Amino acid sequence: MPVPAFLLPLIRRLPAPVRKGLRIVKDYPKRRSIALAYTLPSVKMAKEWAKKDKEVSNFYYDLTPGNRDHLVQLISTITGADYTVIDGYMTEIETDQELRNHLVQYMKASRYGDDIEIAYGRRLGWYAIARVKKPKVLIETGVDHGVGSCVLASALLRNAAEGHPGRYYGTEIRPEAGALFTGEYATVGRILYGDSIQSLTTFAEPIDMFVNDSDHSGEYEYREYQTISEKLSIGAIILGDNAHVTDSLSRFSRETGRKFVFFSEKPLDHWYPGAGIGISF
Repeated sequence: MPVPAFLLPLIRRLPAPVRKGLRIVKDYPKRRSIALAYTLPSVKMAKEWAKKDKEVSNFYYDLTPGNRDHLVQLISTITGADYTVIDGYMTEIETDQELRNHLVQYMKASRYGDDIEIAYGRRLGWYAIARVKKPKVLIETGVDHGVGSCVLASALLRNAAEGHPGRYYGTEIRPEAGALFTGEYATVGRILYGDSIQSLTTFAEPIDMFVNDSDHSGEYEYREYQTISEKLSIGAIILGDNAHVTDSLSRFSRETGRKFVFFSEKPLDHWYPGAGIGISF
């Protein structure tokens, strides 16, 4: 509602803090509507999500089409592989019904969440990089249920079928973790149970691809990178699943002369704002 003209001279004589306060009150509805236009859709999705029997961590969602395109472009730029190759690898895992069935059957059998729908989000990038780089040794720290383990193992299985075999090693401190890493997927690797730093310290093979997804404290994450520093092969690539929270991988990359970029997720139709992938190469 506009201020009546006859009041304007009086308002101009008021002290500046008072005039500012009046403007704040006057413009409050407009600012509120602007802010809610950004935040309310997520709140509504969160309310609907909470009514279902969903996962309580490691949320599953697809990427928005534009965000997926950005991820393809980024990996293409880093690896030198053509856009259509990266896009094809992502489509490959998105349409892998055998992998999806394996994951869904576990979710149903474990009753982890009857309404869970498997979607890979940023893990599409993990898979595509593993397909491009064809690592002989791939390590993931922090296995949890094992969705990421199976995604990476699936890439290694396809690499092997093309004449480029590789081995997966997961590190996990919880003995009950990794329940999904069974069947065909377990034929290309194993899980090393115990403290991640200790497992990495005794690991003797050159590491071609490393995925950090364990203890998410910045200092522990940084210690993992320090531990593997001398074990990395020429051209090795590191993915940090916690790079949206800490600067550990960026810091490590600066100190060791490596390049670092960050991909920020934009989940499709989900309240979670997304995490991302830190990539050191």
